[in-house]
Amino acid sequence: MADYIARRIAEAIAIDGNIEKPIWKNAAWSRRFVDMTTGAPGLYETRTAILWSDDHLYIAFRAEEPFVEARLTERDSLIFLENDLEVFIDGGDCYYELEVNAANTVYEVFFVWRDAYRKGGKFDLPQLDVHDPRTYTFGGNYDRSGATFWRGTHPRGTRWAFTGFDLPGLKTAVRVDGTLNDNSDIDKGWSLEIAIPWKSLALLAAGRSLPPASGDVWKMFLGRFQKLTVAGKEIEPHPAMALNSHGVDDTHQPDSWSKVRFEN
Repeated sequence: MADYIARRIAEAIAIDGNIEKPIWKNAAWSRRFVDMTTGAPGLYETRTAILWSDDHLYIAFRAEEPFVEARLTERDSLIFLENDLEVFIDGGDCYYELEVNAANTVYEVFFVWRDAYRKGGKFDLPQLDVHDPRTYTFGGNYDRSGATFWRGTHPRGTRWAFTGFDLPGLKTAVRVDGTLNDNSDIDKGWSLEIAIPWKSLALLAAGRSLPPASGDVWKMFLGRFQKLTVAGKEIEPHPAMALNSHGVDDTHQPDSWSKVRFEN
């Protein structure tokens, strides 16, 4: 069963962060996000909507937030250290991570499972260079201790993390309903629009048609991290909200991601 049904559209969407446009007002918005670990209602109201055309995948978020903050402005800063919205797209032997904060600062990583990376194979590409100093190995979040320190706890082990990867044609835009980085007033929140060309997702398609055929299902993580300070102390890790609960505090669990079905 699908967790969300994405509907096909004929027109292009101008990416400006405005989710009050008719195209989004008429879209089917998701249920409220839940706590990623427990499944309890999320700390703040967060919803997403997904549309698609022959050329693009479109994703929008609506995020309630009384004090909208975003201090990181350099591309590929560690955006997860702040409040952010996130999209992961699963490609079987690989997956893509996108994070955006309320200043529209983008962080991207392309992951390839080490058991799938072969010299001369489909992932042995200039943009996925294991010798690039921006490439790392990654075992997962919060699960590297004792015997699992190097590999994490995922059955597939570690991943190559290509932090220098930039998805061709990616567009993002943010609108803040309030005043960014000014806590003297109470904000309503912020919205995010994302456009991704289907042709840029060839590695993630893993042989599936692009654009998808009606009825195709892709797994995606659609989530949010939110800093929370209690008695002057910042809670770590930051509370995470997602369309679906994972049961663990780790976004890097593709088997737990939401199933998005594309329909005409």
